[in-house]
This record gives sequence, structure tokens and C-alpha cells, in this order.
Amino acid sequence: MTTIITMTTRTRMARMEAATITPMDDGADWLLALATWLSPSYPVGAYSYSHGLEWAVETGEIRALPDLVEYVCAVLELGAGWSDLVLAAAAWRAMRGGRLDELDHVAELAMALRPTSEFALESSQQGAAFASTTCAAWPNAAFDAFAKAHPEGLVYPVAVGAVCARCVPLPPMLMALGHAIAANLVSAGVRLVPLGQTDGQRAIAAMTPRIAAIAKRAAQSDLSEVGAAAPVIEIYSMRHETQYTRLFRS
Repeated sequence: MTTIITMTTRTRMARMEAATITPMDDGADWLLALATWLSPSYPVGAYSYSHGLEWAVETGEIRALPDLVEYVCAVLELGAGWSDLVLAAAAWRAMRGGRLDELDHVAELAMALRPTSEFALESSQQGAAFASTTCAAWPNAAFDAFAKAHPEGLVYPVAVGAVCARCVPLPPMLMALGHAIAANLVSAGVRLVPLGQTDGQRAIAAMTPRIAAIAKRAAQSDLSEVGAAAPVIEIYSMRHETQYTRLFRS
């Protein structure tokens, strides 16, 4: 009996190991892969960043649900969120087309676009965590080589765009990435304002049409359209660096 149990356990472990190290076929189960990579449970540490929202709450600029919705939409429409979607699309196209020099250019440009030290930390640390976890759990030769070619790190949207290029269509990737950015900031707002969990879902529901429109626009963009025009949010980030009491890293 013990031998049977041991053999069964070993068989299960072998199957788990095989499932871990076998790359997913292109096009197979891409929706599940996308849901996994952009899930709040994927270990990138997104929950520890508020993207300047903590300072906005501290100063009374964000007090209620409508304020939070407009803040998050400003990030996505005018701020770093928009740049992230354009960069993710550019990385996706370059990786999908096998244009590695172009992909390296996107990665280097993305590293230079962060206007504050906390925004740089927010994107680079999430990118490094995303890349290392994905290389370990979802190995793919092209992405693994790309990550190794950038030991200084990858910003989050470039890492997401590059790995999704293997199997995920561009439009749903951008919509899911926009939703993930919004959901993380709403989660921070629920804790900071504070708001109830139902209000958090009301915020996501209110933003859904705008997220879809932003993602559609980003899918038609190129690198000439990258860039932010949200100086107030950037000032909030700078102020947050010296905020006396903080829950978040940005």
C-alpha cells in the first residue's frame, strides 16, 4: 500500500513538473494564460503601489468615488498608464515580428520614460518580478533570451507585451492590461479613501467603457504617440517621496 501511495505521489509530482516546464503551444488556452499573467495573484507586488494616489488622498484631492474614477482615468488617458499601453503594444509587435533590435529599443525607451523615482521603482520592480516569475513558470525561449539580454531590468508593460506576443492577440492584451492598471489603483483607493468593496466595483464598472476605448486607441498607436501629459499626478508622486506616513511605495 505504501509503495502504491509513493508511486502515485511520484506520478503526480512528475506530471506537475512536466506541466511547469512545458511551454504552452502558440494559440492554446491564451485567455487562461492572459488571465493568469494579469491576475492580482501573479507575484509582481502591484498591491504595494498607489501611483501618487496616496498623496492625493492625504491632501484631500480624492475624497469620494467620482474623484477616484477621474484620477484613474487620467492615469490611463493622459498619464503613465497610456504610455504603458503604447509600450506594451510596441513590444508585442516587435516580439511577434521577430524584430529584436526594435524590441531592445522599446525596452530602453521605456526605462527612460519614468518621470519620478517612485514611478521608475513601481514599473521596474514589477517588470523584474513579472519576468522572473514568467521565465520560471511559463518558459519560452524567445522571452527568456530577451529577459537575459536586459540584466538591468525590464519595465512592466514591455515585459507583459513581449510575453503575450507568443500567444495572446493584441486587442485583448491591451484591454486586460488597462483593466489591471485600473483595478490595482481602485484597490488602493478602496483602502486609502476609504471606500467600501462595492464602491470599488462601482468604480470599475464606471470605467469599463473608457478602458475599452483607451485600449482600442492604443492598439492603433505607435511609439510616436508614447508620452504623458499628467503633470499634477507626477507632482503627487514627487510629494509622496517625502510623505511622513505611507502605506504604499508610490
